[in-house]
Amino acid sequence: MVWSWALLVVGVLGSGLALNVLWPVRAPGGLAIVSFFAGWLVGELAVHGLIGLLALLAVLAWLGALAAWPGLVGLGLLLLACALLVVAQRRAASAGEAVRDALGADTAVRKLPPSMSRGRIAFPFPVRHSAVTSRRRVEFQRHGDITLRLDVHRRRGHEGRGPVLVYVHGGGWVIGHRDKQGLPLMQHLAAHGWVCVSVDYRLSPRATFPDHLVDVKRALVWVRDHAEELGADPAFIAIAGNSAGAHLASLAALTQNRPEYQPGFESGDTSVNACVGFYGIYDFLDRRGLLAHDGLKRLLERQVMKASPDTARGAYEAASPVARVHAEAPPFLLVHGTHDTLAPVGGARHFAEVLREGSRAPVVYMEIPGAQHAFEIFPSVRTAHVVDGVARFLQSVRAA
Repeated sequence: MVWSWALLVVGVLGSGLALNVLWPVRAPGGLAIVSFFAGWLVGELAVHGLIGLLALLAVLAWLGALAAWPGLVGLGLLLLACALLVVAQRRAASAGEAVRDALGADTAVRKLPPSMSRGRIAFPFPVRHSAVTSRRRVEFQRHGDITLRLDVHRRRGHEGRGPVLVYVHGGGWVIGHRDKQGLPLMQHLAAHGWVCVSVDYRLSPRATFPDHLVDVKRALVWVRDHAEELGADPAFIAIAGNSAGAHLASLAALTQNRPEYQPGFESGDTSVNACVGFYGIYDFLDRRGLLAHDGLKRLLERQVMKASPDTARGAYEAASPVARVHAEAPPFLLVHGTHDTLAPVGGARHFAEVLREGSRAPVVYMEIPGAQHAFEIFPSVRTAHVVDGVARFLQSVRAA
């Protein structure tokens, strides 16, 4: 009888997790965060979850779990979970079509080889590429007892000068680390001659905005100043980021060479040739009322901005990429998932619209079906399609 109850528990948990992948919870804030973590991992590892559930079913059935009614109910729930995971995997595979639709049918641009083999997707951890070597923990700035570092990813035997991608990690401006995010994209580009640099920035609550942005700009200056040493071509530097990093990367791209964000290095060149934002927050004032709960508002008021929008509206405006768009903005690519429970997809749609109206440069918006926040942290079917698309976008901007 105990094995029947065990199968029932597995069925309840499995079906609940699978349902959350397809229909995530967006409010209240605490539940939305739990929904994100569960949906992110299960959604990107749907095939792995399916195999795991079927293996558990086989073991429990062998132990006699189907001899009593709880096991039969558990069997039904587990089969429902498997069916839902198949749907989730099919939706993940449809990312390829979404990417192609966003980029159009331009075949003039040389495409890089596919970013991920089936083997890398089947065994996604650790996230690494055999053709890439990394130089880690390079110091680029100090603020008192805080040392900011960066990691440089390059092709083994790298010669000559390659284009540069500077990557800004996410984490709600309060957590996160440069060596855990953006790796599938950076390793793919690095394996094909790019120099990819992931950077630190000061985190709140010790840092108050715009400290974070100042540090990102300092990193851009450092990369340009050390281009020869890195084997980098300073004539083409793109910036990218995910979540809070997408916010900072977008602001850096929209405020190039603005002295108020470059204290002590006002003459440094912080220009970039392109920007890629993954599932970012682009409007601190939430003018369209897209946030399902007030978690972000509390985070900004208490730890990041350290002021309310009522008392510091100008600062919130200045910190919102959607309010900083101008005609000379560089080319932008925005990537966002339809099932993001932390950063509403409507914010990325609106930012793309504003960019298209106000910028003369190309703007590409990729809306990825079924994708949660942080979906491209490790290799998956969806990640492979998106990384290939981002690489194609950057190659096309560079070739223009």
